[in-house]
Amino acid sequence: MDIKNVSNIPNIPNQQNIINTTNTRNTRNTTNIPNIINQKYKIIEKIGQGTFGTIYKGQNIRTSEQIAIKVEPIENQTKLIKNESIIYNYLKNINGIPSVKWFGKDEINYYMVIDLLGHSLKTIKDYKKVFSLKATFQLGIQIVNLLKSIHEKGLIHRDIKPDNFLFGLAERKTQIFMIDFGLCKSFLNNDRTHIDMKKNQNLIGSQTYASINAHNYDELSRRDDLESVCYMLIYFVLGKLDWQNINTNINNKNTNTNVIIKQIKENITNIDKNDKQIPLNLITILQYTRTLKFKEEPDYDYIIDMLTVEINDLS
Repeated sequence: MDIKNVSNIPNIPNQQNIINTTNTRNTRNTTNIPNIINQKYKIIEKIGQGTFGTIYKGQNIRTSEQIAIKVEPIENQTKLIKNESIIYNYLKNINGIPSVKWFGKDEINYYMVIDLLGHSLKTIKDYKKVFSLKATFQLGIQIVNLLKSIHEKGLIHRDIKPDNFLFGLAERKTQIFMIDFGLCKSFLNNDRTHIDMKKNQNLIGSQTYASINAHNYDELSRRDDLESVCYMLIYFVLGKLDWQNINTNINNKNTNTNVIIKQIKENITNIDKNDKQIPLNLITILQYTRTLKFKEEPDYDYIIDMLTVEINDLS
C-alpha cells in the first residue's frame, strides 16, 4: 500500500480540521450565520464544530467552486481566525498550504474562506487502522518537506497531529496540506535572531504527539515539530501509541499523567526494550530530533534521506 491507496477511501465524511464532529453533518446554525456571506459564498452544510468556531462546506455562487468557510463569533474575543488568515497569506506560496480566498466579518462573526480539502490523516487512520510502511514513509517525506518550508519562513506550527494534515481533492488527492495554525508562532525576533529559551506555564500542543521538551514545559522550536512528526509516523505504523488514553488507565487522582507519558516516550528509543516493531530508521530519526539544540537548525535532508532509504528497502 502506498500513498495513493491511503488517500483513496470510500464513503466516509469529508472533514476539515474538526473537533467533536459527531452528529454535525447536514446541520446549520441559521440563527447567527447568513446563508450568503460577502454576497458571494453560500453555506451548504456544517462539517465541524471546534472549541472556538465552526466549519462549513460552502460554494462560490459565481463560479460554483466548493470551498470551506470557518466561522468564529466576535464575542469570543479570540481573533483566532483573523490571526490564522494572516499566517495562511504569509505562507501562501508554499506547496501544501491552503489558499485563503477571503477574510471578513459582519456584526456577529469573523469569516475565513479557504480551499475545501479532503480527508484528514486522523479520519483515514481511524478507517484503515494502520498504514503500510511505504505509505507512512511517503507521508513522512511530504510532511518534513512542508515543515522545512514553514520553518524557513521563521514559523513553527506547535500542534503536529494527524487531524492537522489533510489530503487535497481531485488532481491533488495525494498531496498533503497542513492546517490549523492557531498555536503557530515565530521562533525569530524582530532582528531575525532566534528567540531565547524560557519555561511555559502549560504543555503546548497535543499531549499525545508533544515532544519531550513540551512535557517539560520548555519553549518549543523547530526540533519539537519534527519530534512530534516521529510520534505521528509511529502511530501510523503501529496503529496505536502506548501512552494514548493514559488517563483512562490510571485510577490514582494524584498521578501526574504528564510525567508518565513523558517517561513512556523516552523509553521507546531503547532498542533493546523495543518490541513494537518500530522501524530502526524511524527510531534513529527520533533520537536525532532529541539531540538537537534549542536554536539549532535541523538537517531536514538527513531525515528525508533516512525515510527514503526505508522506501527503497521496501521496493
